[in-house]
Amino acid sequence: MQRPPELTDRAKLRLNRRRARRGGFRGMFLQEEAATELSERQGLVNRAFTAQAVITPFPEIWAQRLPNARIVSDEETLDLETGAHDLVIHALCLHWSNDPVGQLIQCRRALRPDGLFLGALFGGQTLVELRAALAEAEAEVSGGLSPRVAPMAEIRDAGGLLQRAGFALPVADSVTQTVTYADPLALMRDLRAMGEANALAGRLRRFTPRRVIETAAARYRAAFAGPEGRIRATFETIYLAGWAPDVSQPQPLRPGSAQARLAEALGVDETPAGEAAPIRPFDGQ
Repeated sequence: MQRPPELTDRAKLRLNRRRARRGGFRGMFLQEEAATELSERQGLVNRAFTAQAVITPFPEIWAQRLPNARIVSDEETLDLETGAHDLVIHALCLHWSNDPVGQLIQCRRALRPDGLFLGALFGGQTLVELRAALAEAEAEVSGGLSPRVAPMAEIRDAGGLLQRAGFALPVADSVTQTVTYADPLALMRDLRAMGEANALAGRLRRFTPRRVIETAAARYRAAFAGPEGRIRATFETIYLAGWAPDVSQPQPLRPGSAQARLAEALGVDETPAGEAAPIRPFDGQ
């Protein structure tokens, strides 16, 4: 069976992250916020976790939060031992995976029964303004489009990813925030400082023409600048939670095991399968 083409150029992604480290982590506010949120969610669970693992490209961010956790690099094959952990955190890097469901399956297998998984990834509303401006500019200047911003999961699909990976009691929610910048170029510099610059395998392998950048910046300002002249950028972070299956967890009832009929609970007449329900008169009100 032929493998699907890779979305992410892992070598370029590692280069982007090394550049971010050399910059002194000045653009890591979203990583910091996600780490704080994940730590708080873990703290809300009434359980003491003793065998933690954190999947992150930036271990420095987790050094104080979970000092005893095992730090794992977010490669496509995770360095995780089966059944070794009671908590696995995937910290804001799943959106770069070529196989996100495969990553989640690896996390689930690394958990002990009834172990907890927590994750964060950028969602589909992230950088919608930049996507639009770049697409319009490139279409105008060069008559085509090239991959520039990684596709990201939608919140409506996130819970399904957990289910496909075999997690029990899956939950997904999102937090959307708007950040303002002096101009679009300041946003692009910040993305490089985050280690989130373009690392798509299908990206252009030559410098973007100056006219494309200038046109994109002009379109961005025209559509997304506030009264004070600063442009806005949207970042959506999706948070995931799921449990490794265990017999102690709540289980759905077997089909046919209900002790009361739904029609009785709702106070309506029950229509046997295959029969048409009676037509009720409509009084026009």
